[in-house]
Amino acid sequence: MEFKLSELMEYENIVIQCHDNPDADALASGYALKWYLKLKGKDARFIYSGKLEIRKSNLLKMIELFEIDVEYVKEMPAPDLLLTVDCQYGESNVTHFDAEKIAVIDHHQVSRELPELSVVRSNYGSCSTVIYELLRNEGIDINDDPKVSTALYYGLLTDTSNFVEISHPADRDLRDNAGFVNFQITTLRNSNISKDELLIAGDALKEAEFSDTYTFGIVETRPCDPNILGIISDMLLEVEGVDSCLVYTIFDFGVKISVRSCTKLIKANEMAEFLSDGYGGGGGHISKAGGLLKKDMMKRAGISYDHDTITEYLRNRMIEYHRDCEILYAGKADEDISEYEHYVKKDVKVGYVEAQKIAEPGRKVCIRTLEGDIEVSVDTDVIIILGIEGEVYPMNRAKFEKSYRLSDEPYIFPGEYPPVVIDSGSGERIELLPLASSCITKGGAGIYAKKLDHRIKIFTTWDPDRYFLGVEGDYKAVRADDHKDVYIIAADVFAKSYTKA
Repeated sequence: MEFKLSELMEYENIVIQCHDNPDADALASGYALKWYLKLKGKDARFIYSGKLEIRKSNLLKMIELFEIDVEYVKEMPAPDLLLTVDCQYGESNVTHFDAEKIAVIDHHQVSRELPELSVVRSNYGSCSTVIYELLRNEGIDINDDPKVSTALYYGLLTDTSNFVEISHPADRDLRDNAGFVNFQITTLRNSNISKDELLIAGDALKEAEFSDTYTFGIVETRPCDPNILGIISDMLLEVEGVDSCLVYTIFDFGVKISVRSCTKLIKANEMAEFLSDGYGGGGGHISKAGGLLKKDMMKRAGISYDHDTITEYLRNRMIEYHRDCEILYAGKADEDISEYEHYVKKDVKVGYVEAQKIAEPGRKVCIRTLEGDIEVSVDTDVIIILGIEGEVYPMNRAKFEKSYRLSDEPYIFPGEYPPVVIDSGSGERIELLPLASSCITKGGAGIYAKKLDHRIKIFTTWDPDRYFLGVEGDYKAVRADDHKDVYIIAADVFAKSYTKA
């Protein structure tokens, strides 16, 4: 459940933590949060950890200009409250510290169960925007301190590629309303890369590998600040014929990776997770992501930690990711169900919300789910289902009435992440649970389904521009009364929801 910053006042010993190898957005977010707490009489610590201290030129200049009191720590006694910004507690890019209570403020995709005190707005371009909005909700004007407003402006600028990737109204609000100090932004823009880092990038790009078959590029750099990997990735993605890319560097503790995508067929955060699966972790945005393959995990798995082995492994994983995945556009034609089995739904209570209760018909809304975002045009015909595991998905009224019967019992949400809907026009966030009612699944015509033995990306009829990923063990399902309606059901949800007809 989202919290207000004022709720932090009950804690005395507060530590703000950003992710390892912090970027400008992480530093700005933690800095502004520490500023707010100081206004309220709380002297919080602001820390980061990891293998490397900050050494990127623009970040060092940022710390100097705004007098950011951020500490690099390896050990720390457990505080009353540990608040992670621009990251989620437990992720691979966040050094673990114990604490009595955990809170999260972030703008990346939800990757795990969130603590009770959480604000995660995955469609925002920066965590700085989330902090700006939380401060505004408390009646705090960031322009009261030019250093704070300039830092948040710079955090948004850097995390949205100089505002090129801004799409959400909240990001535009910060961009337009922040009273930034122009010469400080100019100074930071002109300190983004050092001479040595420029040489590193140039040398690396000269050795770039390209796959014409799968339209990706790969670049290795010599050890450098991990943020330089992102700069090189952005440059590589601008090459004609490159739709996705990987940039990596080998440290003595692990392999840092940066990935990018400019095609709807590939989510960068998903590709980063795939490349690091089993050896570390990865994540980020649909178009930009990164990760770490840990040396000790690779060696335990029998992978030799030498340059040639790592290079071959990453090259093969990139090929595997692009090659070994079926892509399906639902709604184009009837699915061949000759190899499917027939299932019907068990008698299970779930929830539903009529879309017309959320916004006026004709408005576009984004349904925020753990599996991703789905954009839907509000219509009296649209029903939003809250499934057995808290999963959220839309369907039309005719299919709803065939598949569910209404119940007078109150609806109790079973998940850990209360779903919200975002009005795409106004940016308003609307909680679904207060609007939800109960319904019970009918056996009905059921579905035809088969267990997956490979990866598949399905562009559903509801959102043809974004796919849902199914992996080995999940189920590919087809409505029995509509063989064009094809979708993915996660393995654990399927087991609880369906039985053979």
